[in-house]
Amino acid sequence: MISIGIDAGAKFIKAIVLKDEKIVAKGQILAGFEGKENVEKIYNRVMNEAGISPGDVNSVTSTGSGRKMVDFATNSVTDVTAAAKGALSLFPGVRTVIDVGAEEGRSIRCDNNGKIIDYAVNEKCAAGAGAFTESMARALEMSLEEFGSLSLKSEKEIPMNAQCAVFAESEVVSLLHAKTPKADIAKAVNDAVASRITSMVRKVGFEKEIALIGGVAYNVGFVKSIETDLKDKIIIPEYPEYVSAYGAALLIK
Repeated sequence: MISIGIDAGAKFIKAIVLKDEKIVAKGQILAGFEGKENVEKIYNRVMNEAGISPGDVNSVTSTGSGRKMVDFATNSVTDVTAAAKGALSLFPGVRTVIDVGAEEGRSIRCDNNGKIIDYAVNEKCAAGAGAFTESMARALEMSLEEFGSLSLKSEKEIPMNAQCAVFAESEVVSLLHAKTPKADIAKAVNDAVASRITSMVRKVGFEKEIALIGGVAYNVGFVKSIETDLKDKIIIPEYPEYVSAYGAALLIK
């Protein structure tokens, strides 16, 4: 049985190939303006990596905000369904899944059987997702990796009042003009994003164990802020950005 999961996100399109539920290929591509064409590109790329052709594929399941672009899919599932399936398949003990991508964040609570009990999605605002930290990193003239690592060097609590990425960037500029150390600003940004996410987590209720998936999981400063706020250790998959694509591939119809 060969199945492919395609997670068409706002910034990246991720695809993963499973053969008898084992990963044999994976890849991603920028969504860009030609989303549909890029879906086909990454689909062909992972098939080539796996050494298969379309005729060998038994199932293609799409997920993500752009899942309708995958018009050749045999199945389509919501982001929440794919994220929960992928995370719990990797870590059966997980009961809370936090999924933070470029444009959205979501919290999912599951029962002992892996069934979704409740979930919440943040409003369409970058201040609760990865695009916010990327914007702030640019304002500080550093890479996102540098931004995350630098924030770990700060122990100060600097509240950020802005709830919008546009106004928050102005607030960051003001902090820079006030000669605030960049490490303190980076931590303030990560704390602000984490606060929006954890308030959503508390809204649906959370139980241990907790997994964080999505590309923002690579931001070590954000992970630290989440763990500090929830007062618990967070499980991070080896490839957090592929978990939803993996879950989609497992959901064969």
